[in-house]
Amino acid sequence: MPIVSNKTQKPLSVPLPGGKTLHLGPGKTGQVSARAVEESRFKKLVEAGEIEVVAEDARSTTGRAGAGRGRNFMVGHSSSSGARRSGDR
Repeated sequence: MPIVSNKTQKPLSVPLPGGKTLHLGPGKTGQVSARAVEESRFKKLVEAGEIEVVAEDARSTTGRAGAGRGRNFMVGHSSSSGARRSGDR
């Protein structure tokens, strides 16, 4: 998935296919679909220098490996006994 970066000092609303919008804060990045990069509204923001396509697929494999580690942590976290303590009186 392509990664885009906001190059302005203001928050941006990046139009995406299907009527969706990606909200990017100043200097922040976000992932978009390859189809979104081909849209004319998206291309206008790139040409104006407001957003930049940082990477195409560099983070997609790294993101999957990181998600696997995060998932294991969250599985243990979701079964915490904090909810049971609040119910016991």
